[in-house]
Amino acid sequence: MTYVKVCPLADVPADGALAVEVGDTPVAIARSGEDLYALNDICSHAEVSLSEGEVYDGTIECWLHGSCFDLRTGKPTNPPATQPVATYKVKVEDGDVYVSLGSDD
Repeated sequence: MTYVKVCPLADVPADGALAVEVGDTPVAIARSGEDLYALNDICSHAEVSLSEGEVYDGTIECWLHGSCFDLRTGKPTNPPATQPVATYKVKVEDGDVYVSLGSDD
């Protein structure tokens, strides 16, 4: 599994998200409490950036229509979104955030 360095951990806001790119893939790095998550940054309903939304209660909310996505699974927790967004493996080493898009990269 290949991990790509995407940003310093200090750049990810507390209980917020940061947009990064891994190759051509837009990724939202979200921090909820002490936990860090990586998921596709494009809302499955409206194709806008999820990283611009709010992070709370283990979810990220799309700013446009209010759909929330579970940070662990990418599944929507309320409408209008019905399709999940992809989630990715994330780790922190030496103060930097690394993301893997999957086992085939």
